[in-house]
Amino acid sequence: MKLTKKLSDAFNEQIKAEMWSSNLYLSMAVYFMDMGLDGCAHWMKKQSEEELEHAYKLIDYSMKRGGKVVIDHIDAIHEKWENPQAVFEHVYSHECHVSELIDKLMDLAIEENDKATQEFLRWFIIEQVEEEETVQGILDKFNIFGVHGLYSINHDLGKR
Repeated sequence: MKLTKKLSDAFNEQIKAEMWSSNLYLSMAVYFMDMGLDGCAHWMKKQSEEELEHAYKLIDYSMKRGGKVVIDHIDAIHEKWENPQAVFEHVYSHECHVSELIDKLMDLAIEENDKATQEFLRWFIIEQVEEEETVQGILDKFNIFGVHGLYSINHDLGKR
């Protein structure tokens, strides 16, 4: 069964969102590098790489199912952050947004009665739960220790 045009178009939008997310995290890595917070920068670079991997998975699946993949332009990142905690608050908010996008993609797969795509998307749903949980854990450390915990957070994130 080929992807329907609706699903193929939706996959292209998700691919674009994943690539934009990669650029967002790379921008955050640069922010942290400028601050000398190499552990946070390392973590953000890994996030950036992971988002590209997500885009590749979507591209590969769409191609296998006869979708028409279109790599569109990626908007520039114009975000500025007040402090490291604000960056991670943005990450959490962004991951929640991506979860909503994946949920909508799943809803469309259900609407289109495409069980193979539903099965494929389950991995992304589980991945998003993990992403939100991970970032919430980082924010919990900021909330408990405040700016005084930044050294420890930076050190821990550098181990990723």
